[in-house]
Amino acid sequence: MRLPTIVAREIVERVLTGKDYRPAIVQLIDTEFLNYVIEFFKRVVDAKIAEEKITEDWYRKYMLSPELPKEQIATNAGLNLKTIQNSRSTTQKQIVLDEAHRHYERLRQIVDELIQDESSFGVEITLSFRRVSVSLDVAESLIVINALAVARAAIRGGAWSTAGKQVEAPLMETLCVLHQVPKRYFDQSQVPASERETDFFLIGTNGEHYRCEVKLLGRGNPESADAPLARNAKVFVADTISDTMKQQLSNAGILWVELRGAQDWMQFAAVLSQLGIPHRKVPAGKEAQRLKKSLDAVFKARGSSAR
Repeated sequence: MRLPTIVAREIVERVLTGKDYRPAIVQLIDTEFLNYVIEFFKRVVDAKIAEEKITEDWYRKYMLSPELPKEQIATNAGLNLKTIQNSRSTTQKQIVLDEAHRHYERLRQIVDELIQDESSFGVEITLSFRRVSVSLDVAESLIVINALAVARAAIRGGAWSTAGKQVEAPLMETLCVLHQVPKRYFDQSQVPASERETDFFLIGTNGEHYRCEVKLLGRGNPESADAPLARNAKVFVADTISDTMKQQLSNAGILWVELRGAQDWMQFAAVLSQLGIPHRKVPAGKEAQRLKKSLDAVFKARGSSAR
């Protein structure tokens, strides 16, 4: 999943102003899922237009087809790739197909048993598209509902992971621009290709590369200092850092910035000073104006480079 620029900017702005960024991600999940549902149901209607009978054989033939991407095959069968990876230690397409068909057969048995036990129970989904109506019986409806539940879980997991990874660099760039750090001290093109997996690097006046670790942890989701310690980070930036974690970081000589309040980003100046990186103090009363200009500059530049 690719995070839209407007969403990435909103998340960065919310983090830097001490606001909850999660509503932006939840909205993205809702949008992605509803688009998925529409496309999913369109495939069902298209089959009816082609005069195909909507049966379990149809579902197996069209929704578990080897021609589909393996991610889609797994989801349609009520699985996700991580589950297959954990059980089979691979997600090769043939393995995914085998597991999808096996799981689908078990799912059909469960659905059939439920229907027999609840003879008075009835669910029917009716879809209409281009004046063509398609009705799914209770068994087909339950299978579709299960597949959509798995799809939403996959989209949700992907969105949170994507948000974390794709806002790390623009967040750090914005912190640098806010403090008017000359570009050469955070120009990621100067970072060796072997180290590009790192979230971000600050560059000292002597050319030394300072590894930066960025984590959007959120309240109620504490994380240990293992990641910055294991990766030999020099700077750790997060929206929430526990007191224990702060102590661990300080003991290890890792500089940290916690972005919980509206102007906590100004702590970054102390980090820059300790690293000997040139910067300028933000004039009092100009914080909001400087933040907007910095966000405009960072995301305009990122938008241009993407094109």
